[in-house]
Parts: sequence; structure tokens; C-alpha cells
Amino acid sequence: MTDDEIYTCDGTVTLDNERAIRSRSGNWKACPFILGNECCERFAYYGMSTNLVNYLEDRLNQGNVRASINVSNWSGTCYATPLLGAFLADAYLGRYWTIAGFSIIYFFGMTLLTLSASVKGLEPHCDADGCHPTSTQTAVTFVALYMIALGTGGIKPCVSSFGADQFDETHIREKKRKSSFFNWFYLSINIGALFASSILVWIQMNVGWGWGFGVPAVAMAIAVCFFFSGSPLYRIQKPSGSPLVRLCQVIIASFRKFNVKVPSDKSLLYETSDTESQIVGSRKLQHTDKFRFLDKAAVETDSDRGKSSNNPWKLCTVTQVEELKSIIRILPIWASGIVFAAVYSQMSTMFVLQGNTMDQHIGPNFKIPSASLSLFDTLSVIFWTPVYERIIIPIARKRTRHERGFTTLQRMGIGLVISLFSMMAAATLEVFRLKYVQKHNLYDDETIPMTIFWQVPQYFLIGCAEVFTFIGQLEFFYDQAPDAMRSLCSALSLTTIALGNYLSTALVAIVSNVTTKHGKTGWIADNLNEGHLDYFFALLAVLSLLNLIVYVFIAKWYTYKKVSAYPN
Repeated sequence: MTDDEIYTCDGTVTLDNERAIRSRSGNWKACPFILGNECCERFAYYGMSTNLVNYLEDRLNQGNVRASINVSNWSGTCYATPLLGAFLADAYLGRYWTIAGFSIIYFFGMTLLTLSASVKGLEPHCDADGCHPTSTQTAVTFVALYMIALGTGGIKPCVSSFGADQFDETHIREKKRKSSFFNWFYLSINIGALFASSILVWIQMNVGWGWGFGVPAVAMAIAVCFFFSGSPLYRIQKPSGSPLVRLCQVIIASFRKFNVKVPSDKSLLYETSDTESQIVGSRKLQHTDKFRFLDKAAVETDSDRGKSSNNPWKLCTVTQVEELKSIIRILPIWASGIVFAAVYSQMSTMFVLQGNTMDQHIGPNFKIPSASLSLFDTLSVIFWTPVYERIIIPIARKRTRHERGFTTLQRMGIGLVISLFSMMAAATLEVFRLKYVQKHNLYDDETIPMTIFWQVPQYFLIGCAEVFTFIGQLEFFYDQAPDAMRSLCSALSLTTIALGNYLSTALVAIVSNVTTKHGKTGWIADNLNEGHLDYFFALLAVLSLLNLIVYVFIAKWYTYKKVSAYPN
């Protein structure tokens, strides 16, 4: 048996820094611990965040607009901090230690949030007139929330990439399994979300917020235990130094050689003679024709040849140049996900507020919290993920001749189309709801006798869109990222969700300011029966359509990266 069959060939090592043995590490034997960790962590996150807008309204005495903006801002921060975690993982700590360290911060944040909702003196005083939080109590709550946001920063960008690291891309069978991993990874996320949006939301609304936040804190502790339990089986990619420095070197070297002519024969561009890249944990990248100005950084001048060692701020390898080109090519695809994320964020804000105005009863005695309707988004993902894996891919593969059925760009585009229909469904429901209000003159009533289950189609469509767009993003950003920048590119994909939440915040603030002029109630009124939430959903539908049109042109322009194989 050759070394290639005994050991992995992608540069991975064990936790003891020894070369990973293929049969004893990684692959699906390591994945249950990673998937279990992700399932529990997502249970904790969604269990706390799904109903957060109601907590801010109920216990912190915030109105619809303020609570919605605070949730969107916090959620956006949860998807912005991964840039920090990813940078530390790729440059210095590695994915394993980044996940471990930030998980502990996450757990402390969950614990503090639980205490703020259950310990006398920290929890707001409530009476028949409502709750009366002090500024200190409000501050403690937000400190806890933003500790959680920081904790997620080290977990979100690293876990999916860490799981994919368990499959050696140079091995044919393992490479095929890696593609399936992303589907099952996203399924594990939604299994956690399933229990969070059903059981935990009910506990929060019927038992108490202390228990409602305490259970997620325990789940986070279990997630940490799951992660450490699999340590002997993990394959670990070594950190490769600051990727930002390497990108800056290419830019500086290109401008330094502004007047240098790039040779027509691209084989003359500078690259190391070794079979492996000089960047730790990275394969060599082949030259591509776009952004030719950056090729100047890899042109050897007479002064470069006369030196015993090269200055990376003056001369860069083709692989280093292609790293930067890969990032530049990814950015337009990244930007196209922002509007989709804004649509997705409505599940934790406007969909919940819309549901609050409808009949939430199942039978005479049981009342379902409006935030629990996100259960149908989760069920949709759980339904469509195996259907996509077992049915849609084989059918599509016969027609497209592509090994994955669809390219990742095609998959994401399909999700954008479905998300457009979700906003149309939400707007249509609101039109009929407001007609009911007008017909029966129910303007003063917060709740109307119209079942909340009319919201199911909009949740179900978003779940279907997630299977195509979000999972497609996970796979796209892992595959198209330079090998030594995978955590950073995974974080980059997550920032679309951050910016989507911030876009939602901006839209809510702008719409609120514009539509409340001259004493008008506005589209998003505290009493939605007097507002026009249907106009807001229609606005998002229009933005989704425009975004889809732009995305089609971007996808046609995109060129996939070209990778040299690892040495045999």
C-alpha cells in the first residue's frame, strides 16, 4: 500500500501535529461529532433568537419598530463577527482551536442571558401595567446578547469548513462524500432549529423566559462536549499566516510594477519550482485571464533575478496572485446574497409581528406562539434536503451531465427565484388580512379571527429557497475559496446575512420615517391593523426581482478557479 493510501495528501494533520492516517481519522467517522455540535449549537441559537423580538417587546418594553431594529442589528452582528473568527482561524489559531475558544465565550453569553431573565435584580420588574426594565437591566441583556454574537464569530465560519476538511479532495471517493456533507450539515442545523422553534418558543411564552433561555444554555454546554469528544479523530489544516498580508503584497507589487509589461506566454510568470505551493496548506492555482493588471506582481524583472531571495512585496507567485483574483471574482456573487438574506430575516421580525395579529389557537385550549411558525421553514428544509440529495440531483444529473446535478451558481439562482415567491405570498396574505380588517371594522383589535396557519406557505417557500441558496453558498464559498482562506471566505458568505439584516433595518427605518410623515400611521404601525405591511413585503419582492436579474448576469460572467493537483 502506497503512502497516498495510508496518509492524507491534502496537508492535514492530527491534533498531535502528526500526518493524518486516512483509515483512522476524518471522513464520516469524525463527522457525527461535528454535526452533533452544530445541531446543539443551532438549537441554542435559534431557541434564543427566534422569539427574541417578543422578549424585547414584552420584558424590555420596546415597540414594534424598535424591537425589530434591535433584533436585526444583533442578528447582523452575529453574521459580521465571523470575519474576526475566520481571520484568526486561517492566520494563527487554526479552525479547531478557534471553534474551541469562541464556544466558551458563547456559553458564558448564554449563561448571562439566562441570569438576566431569571435572577431577581437582573430581570425586569413586571406588574399589571407591564414590565419596567432599568437601564442596567437592559444593558446586561444586551451585553449577554453581544457576547453570544462574538461567540458565534468563531463558530459559524469554521464549523462547515472544519467538517469539509475531514474529506481529502485528492481522494476520489472522499471528494464525492464532501459534497454530500454540506447537505447533511445544513440538515443538522435545521434539526436543531426544529426543536428550538417548537418546544423552546412554547416554553418561553407559557413557562417563562428563564427556562426558555436556560435550556439553550445547557444545549450550548452539550455542543462544546460533542466537539471535544471527537478530537482524536479530527483532521486539522494548519494555519497559513495572514491572508490579508498576502493579498496586500499582490496589490503593492502590481502597482510597483505599473510600467512592466506582462509577457504573452503566461508560463514565464513567477512560480515556485516545488510541486507544492509556498503557502502552507494550499495547492498551486493555475493562471486565469481576468484582472490581468494583477499579473504584473508575478513578472520577474532583472533586479528580481539578481537576488538570492525574493521580496514578496515586489514579486509574488502566480498562486498568490490567483488568490486575490479568486476573492475579487467571488465578491459580486457574495453581494447578490444580501437581498436574499434581507428576505430571510423577515422570519424573525415581520413574519412574527404579522402572526401576532392573527388567531393562534389550535382547538379551544392550545395557543401556538407566532414565532413557532418558523417551524414550517425548518420542516421545509428537513423535507427538501434529502429530496434534493436523493431525487433532484440524480434527475438533474441526467439532463445537465454535471456530477452535482446543478452547478453551485445554478443552485443559488433557483433559490433566489423561490425567495421572490415567498415575499409575494407574504404580501398576498397581508392584503387579504387587511381586507378582513376593513370588512369587519377591526382596526382597534390586535388579533383577528383569521388562522395563523395562512402563514405556512411563505415559511415553507423560504425553507425551500434555503436548501438551494444557503447550502449552495456553503459549497460555493468552500470550493472557490483559495485553500488557505476557506474560513475567511465562509465568513464572507455569512456577512451577506449580516448585511441582509442591516439592509432590513435600514428599510424598516426608512419606510417608517417616510410613511409616518404628516401624522400618518405608516406602513409598520404598532397596531398593524392600521398599517400596510403588505406594501413592505411588496417592496422586498421588487428588490428580490431586481437582484435576481443582476445575479443572472454575474453568474454568466463568473469563471471557476483552476487548481493544480497535489503531488502524488
